[in-house]
Amino acid sequence: MGKPSSGANESNNMKWWQLSLFGIGCTIGTGFFLGSSIAIKMTGPAILIAFILAAAGTYLVFDALAKMTVQEPLKGGFRSYAKKAFGRWAGFSSGWVYWVSEVLIMGSQMTALSIFSRFWFPKVPLWLFAGGYALLGLVVVLIGVSILNKLENVLAVLKIAAILMFVIIALLAIFGVIDGDRPIQYPDSKKDLIPHGILGLWSGVIFAFYAFGGIEILGLMATQLKDPKEAPKAGKVMLLTLMIIYMLSIGLAVLLVPWNKFHGQKSPFVSALDNYDLTFIPHLFNGALIIAGFSTMVASLFAVTSILVTLSEEGDAPGLFCKQGKLKVPVPTILITVLGISASIVSALLMPGHVYEYITTAAGLMLLYNWIFILASSWKLLEVTAADKIKYSIGILLLLIAISGTLFHGTSRPGFFISLAFIGIIGCITLIMNLKWKKKKGKVLNPWPTA
Repeated sequence: MGKPSSGANESNNMKWWQLSLFGIGCTIGTGFFLGSSIAIKMTGPAILIAFILAAAGTYLVFDALAKMTVQEPLKGGFRSYAKKAFGRWAGFSSGWVYWVSEVLIMGSQMTALSIFSRFWFPKVPLWLFAGGYALLGLVVVLIGVSILNKLENVLAVLKIAAILMFVIIALLAIFGVIDGDRPIQYPDSKKDLIPHGILGLWSGVIFAFYAFGGIEILGLMATQLKDPKEAPKAGKVMLLTLMIIYMLSIGLAVLLVPWNKFHGQKSPFVSALDNYDLTFIPHLFNGALIIAGFSTMVASLFAVTSILVTLSEEGDAPGLFCKQGKLKVPVPTILITVLGISASIVSALLMPGHVYEYITTAAGLMLLYNWIFILASSWKLLEVTAADKIKYSIGILLLLIAISGTLFHGTSRPGFFISLAFIGIIGCITLIMNLKWKKKKGKVLNPWPTA
């Protein structure tokens, strides 16, 4: 790999700790605040093992991505490395898989935000809240990266503060300072620790990985660093912070409440403190859920617009998506993203609950497929040592464990097959485009019409 190219800008001045905070802001979202309840229901207190496995896998993926960023910062992030490693088909498919998955996930994020908001305003229609959050998110992205970075840093601090408040209240409850309606029951048998056995734990690993989703966005933002060589340090600090926060808060939650009292429609932290006379807690964590969901939604919105622009710049999407105007993001890119999000929101509101849940699960799995691409690309682009090969092989194994675990649970299984269907569709389009590229080789490389 050569010198820094597209995306390496001498005016970039983000510091490594700002990137760490940005990563925390992008990562702590509804996947943690809500998804962890589903995972606890599946695994019981063994959820802590699932988080350790997910943290290890996430670190190995980011390690590979950060090293490639240090060697050659590229504006397209992970998809540009896939293209450089395996050819145009890899960058094309990786980029579109990511775009589709994030658009689908954003629909569920906005729907969740709307449901949280109706806790305070029950008579306001869901679509009105969803549209409002989408509009507000677009405004943030259009203002520019510097505002996005500052916003994510502020929201990251607020989310950490909410979790730390839970930790303090939970510790006060455990030590008897706060009296609850039922005594604390510590798990003291194998049945209590891992109620559904190894298969239950295996099925829950995917939800632990969801809680760490967002590192690919960090790869896109790493080109904004003043010194790209500090990307690995930013990632390590971010992941260590997340690991401490996740393990401590989830560990306390499963101490306060038996695992079978959790359910997927309620945050584990609200469930854990339900039997304590703290009337402000539901409002506090509802606010934290909205902050978490909005920050991850905005980060996803930034990512899908950035990916679409770089796809267009490299001829893997119509040329009009990279035509710069007066706005920070090309108008056609904003319009197609708005259309995609609108369709996703409508689907979320109209489809039966489980059907849309299957689709968003599939979208989450597609993100992990891209993580495997990141690890595979590092083998081709970096001078990997024997130790690196072992590390990245372990990373791929952990991702495969998370993906295959969805086959052992009725809620996740349909999502696995839907994800394969999406991959199949994008794969067929990639095959068709690859044939066009071969015909046009030596002529015009961009097969898309330019506006």
